[in-house]
Amino acid sequence: MQNIKVAVDAVVFGYSSQKNLSVLLIKRGVAPFKNTWALPGGLVLDNESLESAVQRELKEETGVTIDYLEQLYTYGKPGRDPRNRVVSVSYFALVKPRHFKIQADTDAAEAQWFDCNQLPALAFDHSSILQTAKARLKAKLTYQPIGFDLLEKEFPFSDLEHLYTSILEKNIDRRNFRKKILSFGILEDTNKISQKGSGRPAKLFKFNVKKYNTLLEEGFHFDIKFV
Repeated sequence: MQNIKVAVDAVVFGYSSQKNLSVLLIKRGVAPFKNTWALPGGLVLDNESLESAVQRELKEETGVTIDYLEQLYTYGKPGRDPRNRVVSVSYFALVKPRHFKIQADTDAAEAQWFDCNQLPALAFDHSSILQTAKARLKAKLTYQPIGFDLLEKEFPFSDLEHLYTSILEKNIDRRNFRKKILSFGILEDTNKISQKGSGRPAKLFKFNVKKYNTLLEEGFHFDIKFV
């Protein structure tokens, strides 16, 4: 008789212009892999949907509530969990870390943001899940304006440039990048100025969601693959 359990795992990405792309991890407080860092997640209960399960696990293990998570990939290789045959459905989300107060609970001993370029060893096959999520994020950045979900509501254009270069891990032609983005007509000048440190004052922009949705209805395609 088969005894296959279903689990969910969440890759929650955050970003700041100072710390680059980061991911939310928990330190496991129970075996297996006790005291090892891992993605938030756990088994799905009999009476809940996958979406409800991943939101519950995030809330229980990190104190974070996220309204929307995108389904990423399903992992079911035999032996991926030493306890049982477990199939895991992974999800990923984009958030602004400073808007969340993280707090570990239940079977998580700690919860912490980690720079994606300085990750600890991860439990189970979570390194593979994270790499898949990073690849998905990189791809989507070139055909959907999801990068704005990682920026503050109002931001200098340099923050948008830095986001793309740090996540895509590529240099960009700054002049062409700015020209391309502004040509879409989806950025709105707030008529405000940002003064960061000793640098030059910079205009603040914001993403015009309403304009973007209108353009989509007219057949607009967000495409910045040239970077």
